[in-house]
Amino acid sequence: MSPSTSPSSPWHMAQRAARLNPSVIREILKLTELPGVLSLAGGLPAADTFPVEAMREATARVLTEQPQAALQYAASEGYGPLREWVAERLREQGMTHVKAEQVLMTTGSQQGLDLIAKVMVDAGAPVAVETPTYLGALQAFTPFEPIFAGVASDGQGALPEAIARLPHDAPGTRFMYVLPNFQNPTGRVMPEARRQAVVKAAQTAGIPLVEDNPYGDLWFDEAPPAPLAARWAEGVAYLGSFSKVLAPGLRLGYVVAPPALAPKLLQAKQAADLHTPGFNQRIVYEVVKDGFLERHIPTIRAQYKAQRDVMAEALREAMPAGTEWTQPEGGMFFWLRLPAGCRAMDLLPKAVAAGVAFVPGEPFYAHQPDPRTLRLSFVTLRADEIRQAVAALGRVVHQALEEALQAGTP
Repeated sequence: MSPSTSPSSPWHMAQRAARLNPSVIREILKLTELPGVLSLAGGLPAADTFPVEAMREATARVLTEQPQAALQYAASEGYGPLREWVAERLREQGMTHVKAEQVLMTTGSQQGLDLIAKVMVDAGAPVAVETPTYLGALQAFTPFEPIFAGVASDGQGALPEAIARLPHDAPGTRFMYVLPNFQNPTGRVMPEARRQAVVKAAQTAGIPLVEDNPYGDLWFDEAPPAPLAARWAEGVAYLGSFSKVLAPGLRLGYVVAPPALAPKLLQAKQAADLHTPGFNQRIVYEVVKDGFLERHIPTIRAQYKAQRDVMAEALREAMPAGTEWTQPEGGMFFWLRLPAGCRAMDLLPKAVAAGVAFVPGEPFYAHQPDPRTLRLSFVTLRADEIRQAVAALGRVVHQALEEALQAGTP
């Protein structure tokens, strides 16, 4: 059926509307609202890490000291002092080239993905992504009708030799989307040598990179290497977010764009929503301007690391032989591959019936999904709840294996 609605409706949808699909994760989250279901599904930060008191005090200062300006329309680029703060912090992390005028504040980093796709992608143009990749990026890019080029990846990220083949395998690739730090969904981190090789391969192939870094501050034992953008200033667009280190309800992110890209991103931003709420930006600046994150983020890391350790132990105890995972060094996720004979999508309703929810891995693949994969979040449940949820999942997987064995399914 065409994007048109029913014959009785006067609304005729654009062709691109047919490519808009609901988020699998958002649909699964509805299941978690059922009584008695423990959710390992959502990529939500732990609500008890939100700095409520700091936000309350900052809001009071903004409304006392600059109420009219905070509640008025604002510059599309974003609040100047916050943009300068972002640029200074990124320079400290190795992106020494960054200037405040390159920083575009966005309504969450998800909007940054949408703006980049709007500016860069034509129908039929290739866009390269890791295997697997962030589902929300696939959703943001898909309405613009790209051809996704899945780049072979391993436990350290995209393979440089696969990037080098893109001019042959996917001529005209507009950009490659990468998450080097504690990737969603796999939790993997790209080491220094791989980063150097990925940037070199992209430079040689003439393919710019879109580097998404929502989890980079959430390392447990060792900070990740410098961003890809520190190695190729003119060829990498960098996305960041305040969602995981402050609160996602603020919907505040940013894009650091090379000069060749920045003007068009700004124009796309103006057309989309004029500007990200200036009130939110001023509050966040009040919170972060005096070093608050340097005191706050270590508390998040400590909490998440403890929860990571609980889930690792629970997985070792509960999951059957043949289940594969790597313990993440930061971020929020475990990525599992179930034993042969298990399909995560088929197990989801059985798991929900047993009181636990997860995200099947198939939607995270642009091509050739691995049906045995699934993602577990370890940050939103207490330690006892994590143990209970993983134990329930383990029982479901054991039962599925027994049923497959009895049915003679390989």
